[in-house]
Amino acid sequence: MKLSQLSAALVAAGLALPAFAAPDSATLQKLLERMEKLEARNAELEKKVKTLEGESEEIAKGLDSPRLSQYEPELTVRLKAVEKDALEMKKAARIAEGLEGIKVSASLATVGQHASGLPQGIENGSSQLNYRADVSVELPLAPVGDIEHKLFAHLRMGQGLGLNSAFSNLGFFSSAPNALAFRASGASPDDSVTILGQAWYQAAIPLPFLGFKPYSRETLELTFGKMDIFGFFDQNAAAGDESKQFLNSVFVHNPMLDAAGEVGVDANGFQPGFVASYLNYVDKTQPWRLSIGLFGAGDKGANYQRSLSSPLLMVQAEKQLKLFGGLTGNYRIYGWNRKEGVDFDGVTTSKHTGIGASVDQRIGDGVRVFARYGKLVNGELPFNQAATAGAEFSGSYWGRGADAIGIAGAWLQAGKGYRNSTATAYYDNDNLLPAYSFTPKGAEKVVEIYYRYRLSPQFELSPDFQYVSNGGGNADAKSVKVFALRANIAY
Repeated sequence: MKLSQLSAALVAAGLALPAFAAPDSATLQKLLERMEKLEARNAELEKKVKTLEGESEEIAKGLDSPRLSQYEPELTVRLKAVEKDALEMKKAARIAEGLEGIKVSASLATVGQHASGLPQGIENGSSQLNYRADVSVELPLAPVGDIEHKLFAHLRMGQGLGLNSAFSNLGFFSSAPNALAFRASGASPDDSVTILGQAWYQAAIPLPFLGFKPYSRETLELTFGKMDIFGFFDQNAAAGDESKQFLNSVFVHNPMLDAAGEVGVDANGFQPGFVASYLNYVDKTQPWRLSIGLFGAGDKGANYQRSLSSPLLMVQAEKQLKLFGGLTGNYRIYGWNRKEGVDFDGVTTSKHTGIGASVDQRIGDGVRVFARYGKLVNGELPFNQAATAGAEFSGSYWGRGADAIGIAGAWLQAGKGYRNSTATAYYDNDNLLPAYSFTPKGAEKVVEIYYRYRLSPQFELSPDFQYVSNGGGNADAKSVKVFALRANIAY
């Protein structure tokens, strides 16, 4: 209603109601002024409502379009930004959910070695450099009921054989002073390639079968595929990782299995196999495990040609104990059997049976000791009995908690048949230099010491020293000293 209309209404009301006293002019003037203000405020509100309605239409149009424009209202831009962030967060959550449980590790190790005491003219000289890179992926699969299962793959690449060929040609029992050396290329060092070292499947079945999983304290693990046998047998927490601990293979694994070649792996150190393992953790602080494995072994068995003709059978019992005031120790005993093991002459085959043990035990907050023993009960190898022992000391004792120092010694006893033979050693693979013969006797002895210095959580440097005497059981052999520097980067 306009002001003129309101005035006319008031006049009419005054004429129609003569009984009431007409308002004086001052009161009427105030009333008219207030009405004018109300009318102006109402017009202003109507204008703002129209403006808001226009902005609302612009916002609605902007939200309907996936594109951003400089002409859109600020609120539209902010809403689209929030929506984009929310979508990205959901996408990241879906990716994280899909990757949940996947484990990936990678490492690069380089070793430089120099040997003192090797004969003049030894193959490739007395100084060597090599590298090895490893990438492994563990992929969990969707559970089947209460059964959890996974796939594991391991890629390996590298160049350089270190001093291993020299030690082997000289007839040393400890023929791999550099267990990190790796080359999968055949004859040419320039053709080094990447290989799939391991690819296996594992299922973990809670026991009793079809029981209630949360109450289960027993597990049956079934594993098959191409694998590293030492990931399942002869493990040792203090001496089992050549990238961080001891470099000589006689300390990395049981010398009878590794240096003596009883495992019968392929040229790259792997083989097909099947492992069944029963784990009992009724007492969670001291679990125990029984394992049995069947592996393709030998020149053809390890490379999938005749894997089932004369396999390697391994059995192992292990127990974790809390000793020395509750400190953890792992105790393992095992045995193996090969129907067609290769004797020391490299030609004769016979049934090989052996036994072994592996122990590692903490005896202090920063001290872990270890020992291994192996004996060939049936068969004839260059050495038929071996014992190793050592310790690793944490750097916490000298204010370097992430550092460590390790020291170990090995005793490799020449076999009876080998001692009754005449051994031949060569300076190089091509026999370009004169060979010499010797009568083996006694035992080869190896000592190794290393210091692991951590530069960062992923980068470590390790100076290493090895001393080998009576190499290959040759009492006339000159003692050899090996100096090395290892760099390891792991993620």
